Amino acid sequence: MKAGILGGGQLGRMLLQAAANYTVETYVLENDPNCPAAHLCHHFVKGNINDFDTVYQFGKGLDVLTIEIEAVNVDALEKLEAEGVRVIPKPSAIRTIKNKILQKQFYQDHDIPTSDFIITETLAELTQHHGFLPAVHKVGQGGYDGKGVQVIKDEQDISKGFDAPAVLEKMVPIEKEIAMIVAMNEKGETTLYPPAEMVFDPLLNLLDYQISPAHLPEKVLWKAEAIALRVVKALQSPGLFAVELFVDKNEEVLVNETAPRVHNSGHHTIEANYSSQYDMLWRIMLGYPLGNPDAILPSAIVNLLGAEGYSGNASYENLEEVLKMDNVFVHLYGKLQTKPGRKMGHVTIMHKDYQDLTHKANKIKHLLKVKA
Repeated sequence: MKAGILGGGQLGRMLLQAAANYTVETYVLENDPNCPAAHLCHHFVKGNINDFDTVYQFGKGLDVLTIEIEAVNVDALEKLEAEGVRVIPKPSAIRTIKNKILQKQFYQDHDIPTSDFIITETLAELTQHHGFLPAVHKVGQGGYDGKGVQVIKDEQDISKGFDAPAVLEKMVPIEKEIAMIVAMNEKGETTLYPPAEMVFDPLLNLLDYQISPAHLPEKVLWKAEAIALRVVKALQSPGLFAVELFVDKNEEVLVNETAPRVHNSGHHTIEANYSSQYDMLWRIMLGYPLGNPDAILPSAIVNLLGAEGYSGNASYENLEEVLKMDNVFVHLYGKLQTKPGRKMGHVTIMHKDYQDLTHKANKIKHLLKVKA
């Protein structure tokens, strides 16, 4: 089977590492010939994943096509799907999710609990909604990894908003932020990974570290599972989906965002779960039975981000010391150049004791630095 991936970043890289377990010929489309996934695929095609003709020509000789980022040309994917190429997830799901405005309206239309929101077209329009603050302003298209998201606490912050179509979301009093990864095959069969609790860097708005399975009251877990399943079933698409959820102070569960692909919140599944999120997506794409998502041991992830004040050829401070640690797995993404906040790798820690997990996660976070 010939399988294509749109995008060649670290998610594509880890997807290709899992592909080695299957008989599949892999193709990657990406502008950068030195991207993390370039040397791991059978066929690398240099090109723009947002260009209609490029995506169409890339996909028309393939059996199945997937994405590692939402910012792709959906029109080309729809044409390929109409011509018989299996696109996972479906272009309709990508179209809904890649636009934050359509995504929020989708939750509203399907009675999926989410924070209250207002759609704004311009920055001037934002000034009319000071009574809705504090809120979070999210640009409709193009935001990624914390970019295109701005916290608007009061009227003084309004100038920080976006002068483009955007969603103004009411700020929720968050107790925990969790992610539920849901797999659905073409028969409509589903399976869920245990939830991961995410802890964010407040300055970069990027995942700092996470713990899985998350500690949740039983009724909160049931709500989270039911809501995540409702999102995926409403999208009516096979694929692997990461549903990010807020648990508020009253133990209510609200959908924040959904990603229609493998996700940062599932990196730990490579070592810590019987079937990783990457293995699971290959099973769906190749038509095999769904894998076992259960945790082997509790785990934590630390993201390796480019250190502040360093840009240039990447070097990893204290890497050897971290590699000596028991039940610690280092993943470097093969990016030669670092810059502040850039995702350069991650570290997975496994241990049956949650206290040991958080201790090691914090130790590694302060020990392992990506500098130039």
